[in-house]
Amino acid sequence: MTGVLLVGGASRRFGSPKALARFQGEQLAERAHRTLMEAFETVIAVGKEADRLPLPFPVHDDGSETRAPIVGVAAALRLVEGDIAVCLPTDMPFVSAGFLRALAEAAREADAAMPSTGPLPGAYRRTVLSVLERRIEAGELALRDALRELRTCVVDANERELRNVNTRDDLVA
Repeated sequence: MTGVLLVGGASRRFGSPKALARFQGEQLAERAHRTLMEAFETVIAVGKEADRLPLPFPVHDDGSETRAPIVGVAAALRLVEGDIAVCLPTDMPFVSAGFLRALAEAAREADAAMPSTGPLPGAYRRTVLSVLERRIEAGELALRDALRELRTCVVDANERELRNVNTRDDLVA
């Protein structure tokens, strides 16, 4: 299993790269990376090389100009060595390492595991890569819609853990 930090979002509503925004004394990307490191032995970050985000860890280019979570998840599945990639967007500062591990365990019995709120954070098996690539090629970029083609497992989560940051006001804990 590999933890994957997704840092390639457009941050349209936020106005600047969310990965660099500070929350409780650290950048959102640093916080998410630290949480993934607590959960998994191997962690990578996937995003846009062209963004040149000044982060304290390398970011693997997702190989696309398109900004959509499905692109990041597909890139992650191409990059990971193991069978499962647990993908966490940079804008979810409340997610716990325990919840990420629960997603990984649930994905052992399904193609993907996620909370009831949607596809991210989520654990994806490498076997779903062909489905995601086909949908990207067809311009069908909603990760949620791709899940209809997969065997999915819903993992119960504390709603607070799943709060994401869309505006600067959301950075107030």
